[in-house]
Amino acid sequence: MPPFWTSRRSLLAGAGGLTAAASLAGCANSRIIGLDKARRSLDICNQGEPLSLDPHKASGTWENNIIGNMFVGLTTEDAHARAVPGMAERWETSEDGRTWTFFLRRAQWSDGEACDAHDFEFAFKRILDPANLAEYAAILYPIMNAQAVNSGQMPPDNVGVRALDDLTLEIQLEHPAPYLPQLLRHYTAYPVPKHKVEQYGDDWIHPDNVVVNGPYILVKWWSNYIVHLQRNPGFWDADSLTLEHLYFYPTTDVQAATRKVLSGEAGWSTRFPSNQVDELRRALPGYAHVAPFLSCNYFSFNCTRPPFNDVRVRQAFAMAYDRDFVAQQIYRTGEHPAYSFVPPGISDYPGTSRFAWAEAPIAERKQEAERLLRAAGYGPNNPISFEFSHRNTSDNPRVAVVVQNDWRSIAPWVTVELRGVEAQVHYANLRAKNYDVGDGAWVADFNDAKNYLFLMETRTGWQNYSGYSNPAYDQLMEASDFEADAARRAAIMVRAEQIMLNDAPICPSVFMNSTNLVHPDLTGYEDNAEDIHRARWFGIRA
Repeated sequence: MPPFWTSRRSLLAGAGGLTAAASLAGCANSRIIGLDKARRSLDICNQGEPLSLDPHKASGTWENNIIGNMFVGLTTEDAHARAVPGMAERWETSEDGRTWTFFLRRAQWSDGEACDAHDFEFAFKRILDPANLAEYAAILYPIMNAQAVNSGQMPPDNVGVRALDDLTLEIQLEHPAPYLPQLLRHYTAYPVPKHKVEQYGDDWIHPDNVVVNGPYILVKWWSNYIVHLQRNPGFWDADSLTLEHLYFYPTTDVQAATRKVLSGEAGWSTRFPSNQVDELRRALPGYAHVAPFLSCNYFSFNCTRPPFNDVRVRQAFAMAYDRDFVAQQIYRTGEHPAYSFVPPGISDYPGTSRFAWAEAPIAERKQEAERLLRAAGYGPNNPISFEFSHRNTSDNPRVAVVVQNDWRSIAPWVTVELRGVEAQVHYANLRAKNYDVGDGAWVADFNDAKNYLFLMETRTGWQNYSGYSNPAYDQLMEASDFEADAARRAAIMVRAEQIMLNDAPICPSVFMNSTNLVHPDLTGYEDNAEDIHRARWFGIRA
């Protein structure tokens, strides 16, 4: 165990429930300080262990929580997660909306080397190079030739991004994308240090080698234990930073994370058990934050192999799931049952697509589900059996039990086995299509319906977890890209979403709310629909 741990805190041994932990909260001593005002440090219970802190290798929100404090893109988030100037002080757009010119501020990497437009050009070409195996590259397909480069049809030099000079970057698009400033906040659009990547290859992100252009630099990363970030004095706005140290702990057990906050060992947990919200509000006045969230929990059916290559099977299990019960009884923080995929609150989107059977009582839906399964050839003489894989974090195991009971209750010849998996491994299995049915969640990268519906396009690849492919859907999504009128564009995407729901490659579960436990003396934390909170904006109440 690293020596600084024992000098900074003592573990809470044997604290069973919330009440036991709460009794210790008032006894916190100098070794148990989640928000240390003297050191200006914050201890954070993060949801998972990062597989990588390379912006081109990451894919999870728990990684974004760390990476977004290390790097700044052309645009960045303010405290409310709105797109604001980042490395780009301003930008201009051509009349046809397909050429964007960004004018960069003078900035440096943490080793003193200039961070400029050439690093951005290098970064965009690197992430889209198929040799880099970037799982999230498809989000950048609005860029000219991005898809062709990422699929190996063109060399990386054909990507429509170029440095006009040290402080001017031009991005050419395949089609107008008014959401581009929002998209460029995402870690896939962060710069990476060309001089370090060329020197160390993928090892550039190692703490001994890494340099950053953002407010905090990576100091230590002990796998499955802690990630330590420290204030970057070379950041252009370093004088405005209050916090000196950020400590991220991979805490997949949401109960354990809650106990750490209760005991004073953590000043922020990025998730708490929603069914305990009332108890937590009594035990920790002012800590519990619940807010609307652009997030959908959903289950993917593996359409690439039996039994879920049959649309009747997918429809049967989608309709037999009691998402209303889950929203009301498993979650207790105002979640809504999801009968569509795109969450409410998405800009310029009416959200009128819906499962045709959404208003039917669950008993009727289960009867229809049995009929569909029998029509697909299943029954007492040909039972159906499969595995439901789920993340073993937060409330997901409790939801899985409901899923299993709902689907088994369709008929005695339906067998569903549960398999709980670490979140990082689970998502890797989804991308590899190494599953039958798997849970998951999508959190908006930018506030536009495209950010959800692109997941079901054939060309999306890895992140199309179900392997769904429908030419009619693809054609509508492509048509929406070239429609300049916002209302007509939304109507096209509504039609596409309805086609997808009819095909049921996924089973939407609930539209989530964010649930955070935040020390009330941590100022600058603002609830927002994307649940993005950068330490750059945090302060400490005296």
